[in-house]
Amino acid sequence: MTTQGTKRKKGKVQPAAVHTARDAEKDFLDSIGSHVQQEDIETHVGEKVKTVRESRGLSLKDMSQRTDLSVSLLEKIEKGDVNPPLGTVIKLAKALDMKMGYLISGEEDRPFTIVRRDDRKVVSRYDSKKGKYYGYQYESLAPHKKNRFMEPFLVTLEPSATKEERSSHDGQEFIFVLSGEMEVWLEKEIYVLGQGDAIYYDSAISHLVKCHGTEPTRILAVLNSGR
Repeated sequence: MTTQGTKRKKGKVQPAAVHTARDAEKDFLDSIGSHVQQEDIETHVGEKVKTVRESRGLSLKDMSQRTDLSVSLLEKIEKGDVNPPLGTVIKLAKALDMKMGYLISGEEDRPFTIVRRDDRKVVSRYDSKKGKYYGYQYESLAPHKKNRFMEPFLVTLEPSATKEERSSHDGQEFIFVLSGEMEVWLEKEIYVLGQGDAIYYDSAISHLVKCHGTEPTRILAVLNSGR
């Protein structure tokens, strides 16, 4: 595997220009960072999966064959014992012939949705044990638009020494690093992206996104599940 950092050209910049740029950057990061209300949107992913699965006449074994997830894991998801990461949610939605947004949205359904910076809520927050395993929490930027083709999130990647599994699923992903550094594992390559860097890739490639270093990383991620 190879690790590649970003290279930036250095040039002379007037002090006033530097000050202005940094102020603008700080204002932007402040606007997305510290105003989130610390309460979750009740999504009940497991309940929705079970309801749709049963309405489709599918067994857990059928779902296992469609998703490559074990029956025991599917049972835990449906019972609410496991809050699945985004890659797994995409697989579940595809297996049920549903859009991903249906599984992670609140109960409301609107033709459009506006999320003010003071009104954002965490869609998925894990306890310390699960948080250590998954290494992230995310906030939906379109929580009340179920029939959506894109999934925009603000994601906080937490430092984690736990070995994590790669994911692959239909669709494409775009990520912009807002602060900190992140690792992107694509097949046999590992890339390190810093603040201001971006990446766009096919989700069918075996991939993993995780925090790089000892400080949390904040990213804007837009997913398209291919439906």
